[in-house]
Formats: sequence, C-alpha cells, structure tokens
Amino acid sequence: MKHIIILGDGMADHAVERLGGKTLLQAAHTPYMDLLAREGKTGRLVTVPDGFHPGSEVANTAIMGYDLNKVYEGRGPLEAASIGYEMAPEDMAIRCNIITLQDGKILTHNGGNLSTEDGDVLIKYLDEHLGNENVKFITGIQYRHLLVIKNASKHVVCAPPHDHPGEPWRDLLVKPEEGNFSNDPAEKGRMTPQETADLLNDLIVKSQQLLAEHPYNQAKVAKGERPANSIWPWSGGYRPSMQTLMQLYPQVKTGSVISAVDLIRGIGHYAGLDIIKVPGATGLANTNYEGKTQAAIDALRHQDFVYLHLEATDEAGHDGDLELKMKAIEYLDHRVVEPIYKEVSTWDEPVAIAVLPDHPTPVEIRTHVKEPVPFLFWYKGIKPDSVQTYDEVSCVSGEYGMLRLQEFMDSFMAL
Repeated sequence: MKHIIILGDGMADHAVERLGGKTLLQAAHTPYMDLLAREGKTGRLVTVPDGFHPGSEVANTAIMGYDLNKVYEGRGPLEAASIGYEMAPEDMAIRCNIITLQDGKILTHNGGNLSTEDGDVLIKYLDEHLGNENVKFITGIQYRHLLVIKNASKHVVCAPPHDHPGEPWRDLLVKPEEGNFSNDPAEKGRMTPQETADLLNDLIVKSQQLLAEHPYNQAKVAKGERPANSIWPWSGGYRPSMQTLMQLYPQVKTGSVISAVDLIRGIGHYAGLDIIKVPGATGLANTNYEGKTQAAIDALRHQDFVYLHLEATDEAGHDGDLELKMKAIEYLDHRVVEPIYKEVSTWDEPVAIAVLPDHPTPVEIRTHVKEPVPFLFWYKGIKPDSVQTYDEVSCVSGEYGMLRLQEFMDSFMAL
C-alpha cells in the first residue's frame, strides 16, 4: 500500500462567534474531506510534545514519526538543509525573518508579504554590510531566510515573530537561556548564551537602520505600503542527527516531500525524501494548488510515500483573515483532496490518504496553539467509523480516539 499525507498547516481553529459558534472547518464547504471522513476512520492527534513550543517544525517532525527529544535542533538547521547549505559542526543556524515594525511594535512577521526576489535583494544587502567570516545571511523563500553564525550557542530564547503581533519588539529581544551549559560537550569552543544573545540583538538593531535606508523600503513607505524593515532571528540549532524515514518504517522504500516552505523541505531532506519544488508554489492562498497536486500524484505513481504540505491556511490564520482562511480551506478541499481522491480511487494498488493540520492557528488569536488536531485516514475498502464530517468537533468521536505524536505515523503505516 502507498501512503500520502495531505497537511493543511494551521488549518484547525476555534469556534468563531461570527460563524454562529462554528469552527472554520465546520463552516467551510469541504465535501471531499467530509467524504473521506465518512468513508474512513478519524481521530485526534497531539502533535507537540510536552516542553516544546507549538511550531510547525516541531509538529511536522512529530507527525512524520520522529521523537523530538532525540532529533530536534530548531528551524534553522532544517531550513539550511532545504536551501542547500551544508552545516559545519561549529555552525549555529537560525531562522531569520524579515519583518515589519511600526510604532515600536511588530506589525507583521512577513515583511508585508515580501517576495522571494525582493527578499534576496535585502538579504544580500544585509550580508554585504553585516556579514563577515563568522556571520552569514543566506537567502531562503519570501520573508523566511537564514542566519549562520560560527561558534554561537543555541541556548538562547528567541520569540517567534508570528506569535507576537502588536507587541513591542524591544520587550522580545533575544535572551540567554537559563541554565549552566558549560559542561555540555556540544558547547565546547562556542560563545556563551549571553554573548550569542548580545550579538543577535546587535544584528537586529543594525538591520533596522540599514533596511530603512534601502531604496526598496523607501519606495514602499512613499507608497504607504508596509516596509520590510527589520530582521528577526529565532529557532536556532546545530546540525541534527536523524534516521531516514526508510530506516524508521520499512513500508517506505522511496518518498517525496512537496512544500513551498523551507523548514518542511529540510525535514524531508533529513528524512531521506526527495524534495519536489513546484513552480508557482508560494506558501500563500495564491499558490499553485494544481501543480502541487499533480506533482503528488506523479510521485505516488513510482514512490511509496508522499508528504504534501500546504501553508496557506496558516498564513491566513496569522493574518487574522477569516475569509481568506476559509477560502484556503476550501481550495485545499476541491483543488487538492478532490483530485487526489478521484485519481487514486481508480488505481489497482491501494493508496492510503491522511488529512490533517499540524496545529491550530486560530484567526482570532493569530498564533499557534498547543491543542490536538483532527485527522482522517482513508483507503478504498477501509471499514469506516461513525464520523460523518471532518472537523475539530466530529473527530472527537472517531475510532482512533486521541493519538500522541509518533502514534500517528505508526498507525498510518500499519494500514
């Protein structure tokens, strides 16, 4: 049996008064996710281990079957792998957003929906002025970039910017992690956490002056648009040590990951999956749904496993845009789930489909929350449970009940 996971990042939500007390999944028109729930089995899943922040890098790694306590090193190393930067043992790689500040507060985590082309210009400009033999800025995708610092410590507390919209940025500057790490062999020869925090904060402040002077931002301000006027580093770590998915699950001989997001591609890289890059895949609601769907179908024809990740629902949640998140959910249903279901239903070899989010990103909170998410499993001939629709409430009654972390992948691979 082949397996495909269709993941709508941040798709789960809370009950919304404007929707008559329904969640977005309940209110949205999702006939094919409902069909798969009705014909399949459902449940809920805890995707974030105790002690971990509910980030996509944590949740997606757990969903793929990994023990975070053994492999987690933060977003930076995952995005380095996706970009193609081969980390040296002394490197500390950290995610580097380009964000928008206004009136001393974080206005948006995405630099006014910065394009990759414009982000590349700004990152190269910052590297020219702030980079050196120990500090390097590397272009990623859109507003999501990478900062690599040699011999820096990962033991710093960095606030994810998407979790703090509207908050004063100075209150959120990098702080050293509490604890004594001097006896940790991995810290030998590295800066102290305090030295690392001081360096990162210095780069943040200097970036603001440089970005304010750049013609791109001066033009944005002149047009009354949001400038990309500060870097924001967060979620750093060293090179991770992970088994491949093939080593963890003998059912998987070959597989691919399809995503517009560097960190998901990075997880896929360390998991031993092929990285499929689809033209026009943006991570937003204007992404190339049809291209990603066709790429998934084509990969399934000759591989055992596909991880298809769609970011648009999460971005809309962070923006607090209810209408856009509803639209993104409905796009996922009829532009992704429907054609994949219709295609694999005709194949002789059975294909198991899983649909789920990695975490909720409620539109009225605009940040990730650490709560269980609904999931469904379907394949042709599976004996269904009693659940009739796919949403946060209905799946409470699913046959799988509440799974935790690696139990999801263990159960999916057991189909």
